[in-house]
Amino acid sequence: MRLKYIFPILITFAVILVFHYTKIYFIKFYPVAANLTTFLVFFASSFSKETVIQKFAKSLEGGILDDFTKNYTRKLTYIWCIITFINFIISIITVFLPEKWWALYNGCISYFAIGMVFVVEYIIRIVLRKKYRKNDIREISNR
Repeated sequence: MRLKYIFPILITFAVILVFHYTKIYFIKFYPVAANLTTFLVFFASSFSKETVIQKFAKSLEGGILDDFTKNYTRKLTYIWCIITFINFIISIITVFLPEKWWALYNGCISYFAIGMVFVVEYIIRIVLRKKYRKNDIREISNR
């Protein structure tokens, strides 16, 4: 069971080692494949009844999502589609740049950027949820 969680990390380290100690060029496409896969997951789910983010939120919320969360997570899926697509395009460009630039972007900048998106989104979610709950309380008290 634990191998399931460790396996992606082991694969990543293996790719890094192979890339570092050999001159196998196609290894540079590893981030391209990872970013494309992530984009396709978000993009494909945006056409279904429930997006990936909605399914994840549903599992965290106990199986029921309010209207705010449904709308918010659907819009968030669109945002992640854009972000992952941009990351995919930049990772393609870095394949043709010197290895230092490839390593800088794919090993540092892209992770920092994704982390910043998570932080900013979390702050926005907290603010919007408070605003939504205040509006719900006002509606209930006006009845």
